[in-house]
Amino acid sequence: MFSEFNNSKLITFTDVLGVDQNYRPSPALRHVPEWYKSTPSYINEKRVVENGQTPHTIKRCVPVLDAMTAGYIITTYADVQITIKDGIPWYEWRMGNAITFHPVEQASLHPASNGAPFPKWTNPWAIKTPPGYSCLIIPPLHNPNGIFTILSGVVDTDTYTAPINFPFTLDDISWQGVIPAGTPMAQVIPFKRNDWVMKLGNKKDRKQQGEVTTRLRSIWFNSYRRQFWKRKQYR
Repeated sequence: MFSEFNNSKLITFTDVLGVDQNYRPSPALRHVPEWYKSTPSYINEKRVVENGQTPHTIKRCVPVLDAMTAGYIITTYADVQITIKDGIPWYEWRMGNAITFHPVEQASLHPASNGAPFPKWTNPWAIKTPPGYSCLIIPPLHNPNGIFTILSGVVDTDTYTAPINFPFTLDDISWQGVIPAGTPMAQVIPFKRNDWVMKLGNKKDRKQQGEVTTRLRSIWFNSYRRQFWKRKQYR
């Protein structure tokens, strides 16, 4: 099957715990949030330009869509109930070791620290990428679940192929309820490792930037998509 996409790189997700097939990783394109789907493409139906501004909404912003659909989504695979006991969150579940914990002292100065131990999702998926490729692991972009947020990280998944667990914090430490199985928890974006050197642009760079801006402004609608954008595919 992979031979159909012989120009593509292969990322492998291996289930080491035996979770239900409904909770397999999938391309982020399949997890576009409802708020985005419900947003109209234009502010006014006639798509009228007013005061030099196009009537586009965020739905026509290709960089937002590219971020939202980059890589793959890993979801929770078991219901987890949260209640408050002795002033801190108490987690309960019925399947395996869904969550483990880090003492708050391990990252007490982290901006997301809320004074409680850091819970950590036990991820059943081992990730493997080709040589020279790592994975950026972040909360789903533009798709918060409103309950918890994982701590971002980068892992060299070409050499480290064991499951990567996901520490997280509750958005509201007093929240109580059930986090349902199938809740998007992590966005996995593979990337090629390269060494980089920074410099400040010179006169030639400013001239080039001006030319790009002129091209961008020469077309009212979908200028970036039509002139500069390159399609990305994650299957």
